[in-house]
Amino acid sequence: MKRIITRIKGGLGNQLFCYAAARRLAIINDAELVIDNISGFTRDHIYKRQYMLSHFNIPARFTTSNERLMPFEHYRRGLFKWISSRKRFESRQYVEQENNDFDKRLLSIKVNGTIYLDGYWQSEQYFTDIESTIRQDLEIIPPKDKTNLDVAELINNTNAVCIHVRWFDTPNNENIGNNIDIEYYKQAISIINKLLDNKHFFIFSDYPNETKNLLKIDENICTYINHNKGDENAYADLWLMSLCKNFIIANSTFSWWGAWLSQNPTKIVIAPTKIKNGVGSWGFKGLVPESWILI
Repeated sequence: MKRIITRIKGGLGNQLFCYAAARRLAIINDAELVIDNISGFTRDHIYKRQYMLSHFNIPARFTTSNERLMPFEHYRRGLFKWISSRKRFESRQYVEQENNDFDKRLLSIKVNGTIYLDGYWQSEQYFTDIESTIRQDLEIIPPKDKTNLDVAELINNTNAVCIHVRWFDTPNNENIGNNIDIEYYKQAISIINKLLDNKHFFIFSDYPNETKNLLKIDENICTYINHNKGDENAYADLWLMSLCKNFIIANSTFSWWGAWLSQNPTKIVIAPTKIKNGVGSWGFKGLVPESWILI
C-alpha cells in the first residue's frame, strides 16, 4: 500500500501549501493521502494555531495515532528524520524541506510504502500540473452569516481590488522589521489606477485603523473588511479575497492564496519584492507566479 502522510502546520496560507504539494505527489504516485492535523500544532506555543482546512473540499482522511508516531512522537519523529537525512533525497521515507527555495526533487519522488512529508513547499510549481484538481479541492465552503454574504455581493458587483496589509510587527514599532513599507502600497495603487477604471478597493488587515491612516484612500472607493475575527474565521476573509478581480498582496502566503484562488482569468496581481539586507521580502525563489507583477 502506498501512502503519503503530510504534516500540516503554520497559518492558513502555509497549511494550504502543505496540502497542495502532498496532494500532487499522492496523485502522480497513485498513493493514499493522509493528513496529520495534530502534530504540527502541538508545540506551537507562540501562535497557538490549529488545523484550519475543514472549510475546504479536501478528500483525505486524518491520521491515526499510530500514523502520527505515537507514543513518544517527538523522539520517534526526530530519529526518523535523522535516519532519512542519511539517504538520498529521492529515497527518503521522511521527506523534510531543506530550504525555502523551490526544490524540483520533490516532483520526481517515487512512493513505495509510506512517506512522511514535512515542509511548507511554498511554490505553485509543486502542483501546477494538477491545478484544476487543487482548485476543486480548495474551493472554500462559504460562510453563511449575513455580513459576509452582503460583502460578497458588493465584491461581485464591483470592479473589486483586494489590498492585503499584513503587520508582522506592531504598527507602533519604530523599526518596521518584516512589514512592507508604504512605498510599496503607493506604487501598487498607482499601477492599479492606471490600469483599471471604476475600481473599488477591499482592504484586509490585522490592524485596520492603522492601515487606513497608512493608505489614505478615498473612502468613497474603498471598504475595510474587519469583521472576521480570529483564526477560526480566517477562511471567511480568504473566501472574500478570492472573489475579488484584482490584487495587491502583502508578503504573506494568506493573500497569496486569496489571489491564486481567484477565478478571474485576466486578474492583475501585484506582489512585493523589496530587497532588505540583500534578501527579497519573500526571502526565497519560486513563490511568486511569473504572471504576477513584482515591484
